[in-house]
Amino acid sequence: MRVVVGISGGVDSSVAAYLLKQQGHEVIGLFMINWEEKDGQCTAETDFEDVKRVCNKLGVPYFSVNYAKEYYDRVFKNFLEEYKKGRTPNPDVLCNREIKFGPFLEQAKKLGADMIATGHYAKKIERDGKFYLAKAKDLNKDQSYFLNQLSQSQLASVIFPLADIEKPEVRKIAKELGLSTAEKKDSTGICFIGERNFKNFLKGFLPAQPGDIVDLEGNVVGKHDGLMYYTLGQRRGLNIGGRAGGNGERWFVVKKDLDKNQLIVSQGEDKQLFSNGLYASQMNFIPEKPSQKQFTCFAKFRYRQPDQAVKVTVLDDDKIKVDFDQPQRAITPGQFVVLYDADGLCLGGGVIDEAY
Repeated sequence: MRVVVGISGGVDSSVAAYLLKQQGHEVIGLFMINWEEKDGQCTAETDFEDVKRVCNKLGVPYFSVNYAKEYYDRVFKNFLEEYKKGRTPNPDVLCNREIKFGPFLEQAKKLGADMIATGHYAKKIERDGKFYLAKAKDLNKDQSYFLNQLSQSQLASVIFPLADIEKPEVRKIAKELGLSTAEKKDSTGICFIGERNFKNFLKGFLPAQPGDIVDLEGNVVGKHDGLMYYTLGQRRGLNIGGRAGGNGERWFVVKKDLDKNQLIVSQGEDKQLFSNGLYASQMNFIPEKPSQKQFTCFAKFRYRQPDQAVKVTVLDDDKIKVDFDQPQRAITPGQFVVLYDADGLCLGGGVIDEAY
């Protein structure tokens, strides 16, 4: 079988390519350039050098493809729109749906691919002609959260070679093979921002609108640089710690008032941050929309969060209401709520619109 691997210059995709070759597949590496910059912040050039070294070592042909325009149009514009609305988006989820399993899949087919593969830690299960997404064996690295928007046709086309391997084993394989990526640090954060200052990056695209920081009684306690730079529950960087009249405890963000351009904060007591449920939209169910209107399951509201017991009500127009068994802290509009059953199957996910 001819398999085109999305090879990123990291250790996971390197080992994924090796494992597929070991299984007897004809493997081709395809490197995606999703972001271009002239200031040297983008790591695409150095990553591609690693891709060359790995593919040459493994005896795998490789190509690069530039999706910077598609990424800008399909992912980055949404990222900016969400920040304008005072929300906190998750571009990695959109990148998977719109790029890695979109144009990348089309390009792979042009190369004669029967399947594509990625270095994601996730598992695909086929039952009765339907495709299910499940958690990987390595629950510490499981990335099914970021794949919650995949469709049946996208899942049908992919192999996850790292489904049953834990990260230390991946590093060990890379080391034994002498791959240049064996000790390479995992990439963290948003790919197009890299190591730079987030606030400075965003300033280059959205004009900042400074305003007042107010407490729950409406008293002005400081100034903010622009609502888009802050997230719910944030404690650092508020610069109001030494304010006279406070109780000496730390301040944190509890709300954003876009109409008044005010950042609302509380000191010490964080009960304002807890909610009993949420509404979400753009819900993608895997493998399909459930027949029952209400069901219980588990949910994550951010990556790496332990599963939380919830009751889900399916509403009209791809919307859901999620009631929490236990109140949850800092539910953030723009992020994704991702549902799981007791066996670790991902039931899908949607964009959080509001908490209540």
